[in-house]
Amino acid sequence: MTQSKAASSAAKSKAVGQKSLHPTLGFGVPATSDPHHFKVIIPRSNTGRVQISEYLGMQATADEHAVIDRVLLDRPRWTAIRSEVQRAFNARLNGHGLKPSAWKVGDNPVDRLLGKELCVLAWAVEHMEIEKVPVAVRNWLALRPEERWWLFGMTAMNTGGINDSDKGWRLALRHALGDVAQSELLQPKARRQRAGDDSDRPTLDLFGNE
Repeated sequence: MTQSKAASSAAKSKAVGQKSLHPTLGFGVPATSDPHHFKVIIPRSNTGRVQISEYLGMQATADEHAVIDRVLLDRPRWTAIRSEVQRAFNARLNGHGLKPSAWKVGDNPVDRLLGKELCVLAWAVEHMEIEKVPVAVRNWLALRPEERWWLFGMTAMNTGGINDSDKGWRLALRHALGDVAQSELLQPKARRQRAGDDSDRPTLDLFGNE
């Protein structure tokens, strides 16, 4: 019993120590000088649109490229995704010993990787029929973080700006996440990468090269 209590106390002390060593702002943004991160800007007005922007920080090559406005969401679509996104992000943060957060009016800093994942969902639902948004959220939750990062990278290359909706990968994301439940999409069409690859993660035919 004594050993168990001692182990529990040590684990708690370690967790507290980890948190104190890694102070964060918002959803996991390092409290350091000018980190690469995203901001979710929520206006006070209940009808105001929510903007998601990427702040490159010290990675920016010039001041004019330091901030990339990624997407604007009307309020009903933001309201439809915010709770599940917050829950998913906080679960990830807790898993890394980082403090959770909650959406609030004003600027909401978001870790650079979580921000990429949020953009994938936001791009998918920005012009989606509102009744399909819950399906898109479930499909997004079913994706691995690495899959969301890959989707962000592919979309951001050519259609990642605030005025790039309804074309290319933005349109593909809308159909991929909103048209059918992810389990239905993956089961008949998933394919394993061929032997010799270093990953056996299934990929979607919609985004494949074949």
